[in-house]
Amino acid sequence: MADNNTILVLASSSPYRRELLARLGLVFDTWAPDVDERPRTGEAPRATAVRLATAKAQAGAARFPQAWIIGSDQVADVEGRAVGKPGTLANARRQLAELSGRTVLFHTALCVAHGTLARSHERLVTTEVVFRALCADEIERYLAREPALDCAGSAKSEGLGIALLERVASEDPTALVGLPLVALAAILRAEGYAIP
Repeated sequence: MADNNTILVLASSSPYRRELLARLGLVFDTWAPDVDERPRTGEAPRATAVRLATAKAQAGAARFPQAWIIGSDQVADVEGRAVGKPGTLANARRQLAELSGRTVLFHTALCVAHGTLARSHERLVTTEVVFRALCADEIERYLAREPALDCAGSAKSEGLGIALLERVASEDPTALVGLPLVALAAILRAEGYAIP
């Protein structure tokens, strides 16, 4: 049985983040924070990612003060403009057509916070993704097989979406999926977790 200071809570309803965290082999709970994820006027995409990851972790630390709370958020950035989740096939088509042949920065922010210990750790990992030049037929074939309506940029890199890409550059390959495990493992080790 873990002591109170080693309880882990993932502040997310994302199945992708849950699957990633499970790779570390740790026992954890999930909780969906009620955080307004809309960007603020004039806010840079990377700043939005950091603010939201921190807000999720802090909300969890207030609700579960004896646990380590993991908050994460990702914002796609095209020339300083945030690109969100498409939500519909029509939006996904538009997004992929717009991103065709372009470089997109995916800013993935991480915040790990503990209420009782009054400690938190923040990290930001940026992944550079270059989309191939995509024709309309390729976009249609992709969306028919993997709609990716809940992925910023409409390309699910851990699935078929990888075929839409020309190049991916990152210090942490899991950051693009939504939870930077290299950074998270380092934080948790610093706080006493045995990983692996």
